[in-house]
Amino acid sequence: MPADPPDASSAGALPFFVYGTLRTGGRNHAVHLAGRCADVRPAVLAGAALHDGPGFPFAVPDATPGRRIVGELITLRPGAYGPALAALDRLEDCRADDTGEYVRKRLAVRTADGEARDAWVYLAGPAVAARLRAQPALIPSGDWIRQ
Repeated sequence: MPADPPDASSAGALPFFVYGTLRTGGRNHAVHLAGRCADVRPAVLAGAALHDGPGFPFAVPDATPGRRIVGELITLRPGAYGPALAALDRLEDCRADDTGEYVRKRLAVRTADGEARDAWVYLAGPAVAARLRAQPALIPSGDWIRQ
């Protein structure tokens, strides 16, 4: 049995930055986020590269100048946050010991209107990130939908 997801009981109601199948219209948005969103805004995560999974993307920290990931900043409705956080941690195989496919990190993103916001971002877990650095599957546009 995997360890409990990190910060699941004390996460604070941060919005989520989503960049792949959890974006509006994506297959996992329909299952896990549709009807739970209070606000959805276009946003960008700087300092990260988007890689093809395949079938779903991974965000990997990357200091290359200009590297960024296009996505959405999603704020959930009150009452939807706890169940959605748990469901997303399960979906992303996010584990407290960082052995899952993804890790959830609090990072700064910028909305299309220039507002800087802290958000939960699912990044590639350490083993996945190491594989992608060794054998990149870079999506140069940084946009999963408009590759």
